[in-house]
Amino acid sequence: MRSLIPLLSGLLLSASVSLAAADSWQPLFNGTDLSGWDTEMMILPDPKWDVPVLLRDANGNYTQPVGKDNDPLHVFTVTNLDGGPVIHVSGQGFGVMMTTATFTNVHIRLQIKWGDRKWSKKLGQPYDTGLLYFCHSDAGVAPTDKLKTWPRSFEFQICQNEFGDLYALGAQITVPASQALCKTWSNTGQFVDKTLWRYDPAGTNTLFVQKAPIGNHCVHLVDPEKPKGEWNTLDLITFNGNSIHVVNGQVVMRLYNAQRLDNGAPEPISSGKISLQTEGGECYFRNVEVQPITEIPAEFAEHKEQ
Repeated sequence: MRSLIPLLSGLLLSASVSLAAADSWQPLFNGTDLSGWDTEMMILPDPKWDVPVLLRDANGNYTQPVGKDNDPLHVFTVTNLDGGPVIHVSGQGFGVMMTTATFTNVHIRLQIKWGDRKWSKKLGQPYDTGLLYFCHSDAGVAPTDKLKTWPRSFEFQICQNEFGDLYALGAQITVPASQALCKTWSNTGQFVDKTLWRYDPAGTNTLFVQKAPIGNHCVHLVDPEKPKGEWNTLDLITFNGNSIHVVNGQVVMRLYNAQRLDNGAPEPISSGKISLQTEGGECYFRNVEVQPITEIPAEFAEHKEQ
């Protein structure tokens, strides 16, 4: 991680973060604890799990979620791995850890590595987590999610074979795209060929939202994902409501005109909180950091992927 420049006093306004100089990197993970993050797990736990305090019905099913800032199963913890501190996400259950601060026009960078364990319905499925940005609700609010798990946001997908995909969660965004035959996971845990919408720099500007016939999922352009057991470096650029997904140095998607849908008519959105998911598979995050930007970094300039 690069050297840090302290924040100037008085720049924290209205729960938004204004960072020091435009070239400064600030840690979102301090290496010791999860200060600056809230945990939210809003769907009912698997009845096979022993969750202290939570009530069950006569059939043994839980009647309440774990909730906010309550982590009795220690899903989100801090440990050491590969010589340094990491965030350990056990994957037991579905939910997020979300920043308490809101960010506008930033470069987010982190590293992700898969663990070994999977849970419940994710057994036999690929390892899966995600980086959510422009979060503008609590978890469990996004109406596109039938399980009421995620906040309204945009997902930089982190999943085996899907690094850098988009899922629009209770919001909408435009991506140049075209239909193509893609490899995807089936419910049986096998790769199958399926025609999906894929990012295409020369494609048609396509709105992704949870509505037929297009839906809210757009597939990455290329797959620079590293093998299990290695660290993957992800860069997320957000600038004036547009975003760029970068995997191991390669631009895999460019997205434009993010819009929120919770106030009636669509409205532009260019700021929000950041979340990391727990989604049934164990993983580790390290070097989670943020840099304010006043323009798109040169290395990710338009059409470098073409």
